[in-house]
Amino acid sequence: MEDTSRYISPLSERYASKEMQYVFSEDKKFSTWRRLWIALAETEQELGLDISDEQIAEMKAHIEDINYDDARKREKEVRHDVMSHVYAYGLQCPKAAGIIHLGATSCYVGDNTDIIIMRDALDLVKKKLVNVIAELADFANKYKDMPTLGFTHFQPAQPTTVGKRATLWLQEFLMDLYDLEYVYSSLKLLGSKGTTGTQASFLELFEGDLDKVDKLDPMIAKKMGFDACYPVSGQTYSRKVDMRVLNVLAGIAASSHKMSNDIRLLQHLKEVEEPFEKSQIGSSAMAYKRNPMRSERIASLARYVMSDTMNTQITTSVQWFERTLDDSANKRLSVPEAFLAIDGILTLDLNVVDGLVVNDKVIRKHLMAELPFMATENIMMDQVKKGGNRQELHERIRELSMEAAAHVKRDGLDNDLLELIADDPAFDVTLEELNENLDPSKYVGVAPHQVERFIKEDIAPILDKYKDLLGEKAEVSV
Repeated sequence: MEDTSRYISPLSERYASKEMQYVFSEDKKFSTWRRLWIALAETEQELGLDISDEQIAEMKAHIEDINYDDARKREKEVRHDVMSHVYAYGLQCPKAAGIIHLGATSCYVGDNTDIIIMRDALDLVKKKLVNVIAELADFANKYKDMPTLGFTHFQPAQPTTVGKRATLWLQEFLMDLYDLEYVYSSLKLLGSKGTTGTQASFLELFEGDLDKVDKLDPMIAKKMGFDACYPVSGQTYSRKVDMRVLNVLAGIAASSHKMSNDIRLLQHLKEVEEPFEKSQIGSSAMAYKRNPMRSERIASLARYVMSDTMNTQITTSVQWFERTLDDSANKRLSVPEAFLAIDGILTLDLNVVDGLVVNDKVIRKHLMAELPFMATENIMMDQVKKGGNRQELHERIRELSMEAAAHVKRDGLDNDLLELIADDPAFDVTLEELNENLDPSKYVGVAPHQVERFIKEDIAPILDKYKDLLGEKAEVSV
């Protein structure tokens, strides 16, 4: 029977994928601890310590079948999670019990596992981010020629295209991918540095053989799939690593927030809408409503991720000397929850972009209502070519524009600026001639070309590089 009497995090219950939840699960964490203990034992054996193949084989036989009950019972007695799991592992591996965790401190398993988990989590983030980029690129390319009203200060401005606007979102996600790649490539293991980072215990184990101490970390790193360990540390790896990783996640959150805000505003205008399912309810009171709930959820979770980075900034700034433990409880919350939240955000990004509805007739209606104002510069230039005075024409257009704007805002009428210009004796032009200037494609500059060039030169190489990651589809659970 389901236990409904305890708090359950909505990040795991509603938003994050099973794959991301596994990365931060107990099974992943403690099986990684055991793999690290095996890597340490193998390395120590290879460097000459008295550790047998039989002991290592015994440890390898119990990587996944973690005896949680034994560990939890022991932790209640000793109040130490690592030593509790050393004890529990030793119960399953009696021959190896004496050499498990030999020479190491708790951070050997704790910190190295945290790095491994963050790297694996970044792999999942990268996969979804690349697919968001691919979906947005398809959308931008599809609508690269469709003129739409541009906005500055959310006031009507020079036209752009639907596809060009999407490239603004796309470029920010591309920046995020570059940041992710850089931070990912710089991740290193802590290695086995000892209680204050001096490796003193290993110098003792290897009877003063400095060469063997120097070989220890590179050998462990290789066994765990890393190129290197951080060259220096205290007992822990620098908490600035967590800060750098969460800054990447915050960047993705900010990009997602910006895109979702634009979509929410466009949905208000009825120009572009996020997907809305057949039986979806938009409002409990107003049955006709189609609220942009996915985009709102993106914004909501994004604010959480962006604010969560403050945890890592404060934590790295207050780590005293070689080690202090006021990071531990905070890290257990801030890092996993940032990843779970960004996983949910990217799922929503994928779902929204894949199902965006473009209402072309509404877009054209809004554009044509404002285009007469934007056509006035071309009209003025044509009149100057016919012998008109530029300054006099500019002043008259300004006056007529104010009159037309008053008709729209004060009287609720359509924009009649072109009719006013055609009827004004200062202008030698007919309404038919003026209307010829209202082809929206004449006012989007080189927007379609910019889209094509950006996708070809910047996006296509990325999608080719990560072609094996493409094809991800997103389902929103609730």
